[in-house]
Amino acid sequence: MARLALLRPFAALTTLALAAGCASTAPTADDVTVELTGDAVAVLHEGELFTAYHHEEVARPFLYPVVGPGGVPVTRSYPIEEREGEEPDHPHHTSLWFAHGSVNGHDFWHGEENRIVNADAIAVSSGSKSVTIYARNRWMAGEEHVLDELRHMAFRFEEGRRVLDFDFWFKPASRPVTFGDTKEGTFALRLHPALRLRGKVAAGKAWNSTGHAGKEVWGKRAKWVAYSGPIEGQTVTVVILDHPANTSHPTWWHARDYGLFAANPFGVHDFEGKPAGTGDVTIAADETLRLRYRVLLLAGEASTPALDAEWTAYAGF
Repeated sequence: MARLALLRPFAALTTLALAAGCASTAPTADDVTVELTGDAVAVLHEGELFTAYHHEEVARPFLYPVVGPGGVPVTRSYPIEEREGEEPDHPHHTSLWFAHGSVNGHDFWHGEENRIVNADAIAVSSGSKSVTIYARNRWMAGEEHVLDELRHMAFRFEEGRRVLDFDFWFKPASRPVTFGDTKEGTFALRLHPALRLRGKVAAGKAWNSTGHAGKEVWGKRAKWVAYSGPIEGQTVTVVILDHPANTSHPTWWHARDYGLFAANPFGVHDFEGKPAGTGDVTIAADETLRLRYRVLLLAGEASTPALDAEWTAYAGF
């Protein structure tokens, strides 16, 4: 059983996050605005939609669209919308999301019986050319309240790049919670079909921090994984960085050649063939599990040394 990455009082963190800002539709920086609707929080950059956090009437909250430098979408539209050239498979792959296939034995990765629902707070704070969304969620297995989650999503806009930082805090609702050993998870994107490694419109490539490339990145441990390719005539690179304080760092990657791109710190049995349950992580009733990831959307094809430097900066070394 893996060691928890970090323990912190959940209630104190919740209070801090909600004090950082309140919901608003006012401009948050010279070129960043936030618009709130009944079921989503939209982030606009220079008047154009960058992403929206969809949190109501969905089985799992997700970000869609996700727009990279040059205004090109980097995630698949299906099942939210239809786009030519996309494969209508895996309808639970919703753009950019967090879920897991075994939480106290309940499957939050597939289907809609178990749901991650917005609790009672969505808050927004801002800085120069950036915005942060705070959300509180409840993981519900039918009528059973399994887990409380606090989610920070910070978006920063820079020349030729966009930086998305995710900070998740999980606390059991009442009794210990185990994130089970399965490949079905966890912090995930379903990439634009042009970034796939195989398929009708596939033109992408993938590689990781340890030198594996193509479909060989699947199931390997690495500090980061990158996909790159041309979308609408512009080359982009999409990277996920695993924070060194995360449990089981460097994480395993459920990163497929058909476009699924996920960091999964729990799936040891599937990835390495070790005994079932080896990757289980249990959060005691009075503990909190924290997981952090950074997503980089970069113009052009990034080099391995450049991505190593990005990870070092993110890690704070």
